[in-house]
Amino acid sequence: MTLQPLTPVNCAGVLQPGCSLLQLDGELLLFGQKGWPKRLCPTGVFGIRFKNGEIKLRPISFSNDSTYLPPLRCPAVCRLDPYDGLPESYLIHGGRTPNNEISSSLYLLTMDSRGSNRKLTVCCKEKELVGEVPGGRYGHSLSMVQSRGKTACVLFGGRSYIPAGERTTESWNSVVDCPPQVFLFDLEFGCSSAHTFPELSEGLSFHVALAREDCVYFIGGHSFASDSRPPRLFRLHVELLQGSPLVSCETLDTGISISSAIITRTGPTHTYIISGGYKADSEKRTQCTTVSLDERGIHFEALESPTWTPDIVHSRTWFGGSAGDGNILLAVPTEGRASQTDMHYFYLARFQTEGDGKGEAGTQGCSQESTDYEDSTPLEDSEELYFGREPHELEDSSGEEDTYNEEDEEDESQAGYWIKCCLGCQADPNTWEPYYSTELHRPAMIFCSRGEEGHWVHAQCMELTETLLVTLSQGSKKYFCQDHGGLPLQEMTPTRQVMPLKRTPMKVKDKKTPPTIQMSPTKKSFFRRLFH
Repeated sequence: MTLQPLTPVNCAGVLQPGCSLLQLDGELLLFGQKGWPKRLCPTGVFGIRFKNGEIKLRPISFSNDSTYLPPLRCPAVCRLDPYDGLPESYLIHGGRTPNNEISSSLYLLTMDSRGSNRKLTVCCKEKELVGEVPGGRYGHSLSMVQSRGKTACVLFGGRSYIPAGERTTESWNSVVDCPPQVFLFDLEFGCSSAHTFPELSEGLSFHVALAREDCVYFIGGHSFASDSRPPRLFRLHVELLQGSPLVSCETLDTGISISSAIITRTGPTHTYIISGGYKADSEKRTQCTTVSLDERGIHFEALESPTWTPDIVHSRTWFGGSAGDGNILLAVPTEGRASQTDMHYFYLARFQTEGDGKGEAGTQGCSQESTDYEDSTPLEDSEELYFGREPHELEDSSGEEDTYNEEDEEDESQAGYWIKCCLGCQADPNTWEPYYSTELHRPAMIFCSRGEEGHWVHAQCMELTETLLVTLSQGSKKYFCQDHGGLPLQEMTPTRQVMPLKRTPMKVKDKKTPPTIQMSPTKKSFFRRLFH
């Protein structure tokens, strides 16, 4: 097990407690950041890249027929591995919006396509439920079960606001545990049914849910009513009969006292690693546990934990998510240190995995993150002037294993808002005002092609006129900054030679002249004498 520190590149304020990490088509996605998505990423979904000890984000596009997906925090997230010819996908239910509204919608997230520069486009569809529909909640779990050739979703736990009829002025925004009901619904028809069991006597939230075939295991969790984290373990058995489903619940003895844990799958079998979480409000759970599911049941085994850094040991809170099989992205707050510009320290914990293949047809466990702690300011608006890239930068790097290749795409997140682009950079975050008419919320920048990776430079620092700035943004050009060549424009695509057109003048119509009368000298003499 290793623990690698990560340096966020202009994205530390986006990763916040309550966000979710998804693995779709071999790509790690971030969903549910703080603040409503703005121009930098209208969809609110980012791709995460780890490279050279840095963590970077890039926006993910949605297909045109997608349903709008708000940035939900602490939703129930469930992965659906490919089965019956259906692609891999994710189910997202509930969660809290940045306006502290609790959602009751169900979304299905799938991959739509990939562009020539390997940018991922996803499709989001909202699924309608009928029958006994679960209300809006957060901190709950969503799992998939398979029985008799059928599949169904199991929803359990969570928190919500006090019902409208029971609210008072003091408890208007107070939350309570949702009733301890288990909801079962299918994706094909959207029929939902609620089930109650005597074993589930009180509400539960921020627990861990693991599913294998027709069984779902609920591990740990926090009870808001008793403010406790008892070592609970429940097994839910679901039989999808022809008529109504048969659901039973039993209590097991080998439980874990934990809430808001991070879980990742290791290898192709149903083996998971539980890390992070809390044993009490002021006590983190620093131990790691391996959980295995088989035909006989569930098995727990202690696992050697990584060597936690002092920042992790002494921090009051931590959060994160699964960054792929055997990997966990972990974040701890900087606790308001003046020397630290970022709000969180980020680490990548790597555990030994059993294999690199995908798991059996089933689901990956899900966990929830607590939102009891306030977060940073919302994501800033951004709109930059981007320039054409070289053709080789858009080619598919099929020979590399890394899904993210910095030279394959325009990494908008890399173009920092207030980065020091050069030694004489004049951009000040406190006094900056629009300089060009094309600027709205951030300075116009150009990409210097010099070096292995290049860098972004403020157009104003290069003393470019607005006419030249607009000229550089048209067509395919290669340019260097003043530190790398002295000229803003080094090489330019030759202008097309346009042959002048030969214009033939239009034929002018002849002017009419007054008619002349032919007369003999005798007649002229006669008329002259007549008029005199």
